[in-house]
Amino acid sequence: MFTKPQLPERPLRAAGGPTALDGLLVVDFTRVVAGPACTQTLADFGARVIKIENPDGGDDTRAYEHAEIGGESAAYLSLNRNKSGIALDFAVPEAREVALDLIRKADVVVENFSSGVMKKFGLDYDAVAPLNPRLVYCSISAYGRTGPFASRPGFDPITQAESGFMSLNGFADGPAVRTGPPIVDMATGMSACNAILLALLARDRLGRGQHVEVALFDVAMGMTGFYGMAYLINGENPGRFGNSPSGSPTVGVYEASDGPLYMACANDRLYRRLVVEVLNRPDLINAPQFATRKARSENKELLRTAIAEVFASDTLENWMAKMKLANIPVGYLRTVEEGFNAPEARERARLSRIPHRTAEWVPNIEPPINMSLTAAIDPVAAPLLGEHTEGVMRETLGYDQDLIAALAKKGVFGLPKATTSD
Repeated sequence: MFTKPQLPERPLRAAGGPTALDGLLVVDFTRVVAGPACTQTLADFGARVIKIENPDGGDDTRAYEHAEIGGESAAYLSLNRNKSGIALDFAVPEAREVALDLIRKADVVVENFSSGVMKKFGLDYDAVAPLNPRLVYCSISAYGRTGPFASRPGFDPITQAESGFMSLNGFADGPAVRTGPPIVDMATGMSACNAILLALLARDRLGRGQHVEVALFDVAMGMTGFYGMAYLINGENPGRFGNSPSGSPTVGVYEASDGPLYMACANDRLYRRLVVEVLNRPDLINAPQFATRKARSENKELLRTAIAEVFASDTLENWMAKMKLANIPVGYLRTVEEGFNAPEARERARLSRIPHRTAEWVPNIEPPINMSLTAAIDPVAAPLLGEHTEGVMRETLGYDQDLIAALAKKGVFGLPKATTSD
């Protein structure tokens, strides 16, 4: 029986150490998953990211129902670390002027609104590029910003379905299955981050910024990988293979007498070691029906049954020890609870806790990138809605208190708070 893992306070990085993106200013108009995942990576490695939200509720993920702490949702907290948060109501003209002032100072703008929204507010690339020729402007969408599908709304599971990616997931005798985590959104965020960094490198050489685009559909299609490439070569529509790619009998889930394991024994050398050194079944390599990879593929159900019978005869820990000794790729099939309590997570210091304004502290999952010289910054929890509005107006834009008060009175930062008289 597991409990939630212990979350140590995160040790501070070396004082004064450099960061990869120090001095980079990012204006973040994104919400939900793909855009915030992109900008969080930039923020993790030293960029100053100013997240702009609608004061009426903010980022949609604030209302997601997975779990919450201190009034903030798990989804929002997981995607908005290390950002400054401000609230602007673009229905108020002066709010759009504030956004333009930020863009004039920015190195990067990232947006993932529905098509036409940024243009409606005069914040699209064509409108702002003359104000800041060195600006790198990244648009994230479902189907791109041009062409007949640009206005279509789309989300991660829709593009999983339409690209063919979803058809590869599940078992042959069952329906297509979407991935649990929004994998296309996350991969799109990674691709957008890569696009921004490429454009920044190009800016150093060319002296000017550019507009870069990343679309969920394009990423989902690319993620069909070698299955998609095989289809283009042989014209055969790939199917679903459950936990065993191409139906390989030596890749997938097997049950020991007391629990499951996942084995990836994908070549002849590993297969020979498996059946001889681990399973003690040399007949599974000597018999003609199992002697070659092609033969094993043709007799995969017979072979899978034979292997399953052997695994069922002993405990999980005994099999794990034998397979690790033989250097066979194998792993425990863990739940999230088991994975987060596993020694790998603990030894690699994947989990910690960080201070939070309303919750005292919140859990933190470390970024998966490690750099020896320019490590990730000390993490700061995702901002409350509009938490840094006044500070950004004053420190980044140089607005004085009278101007900030005047903008607040006009509703630039949301509806003015009602005042009471004695």
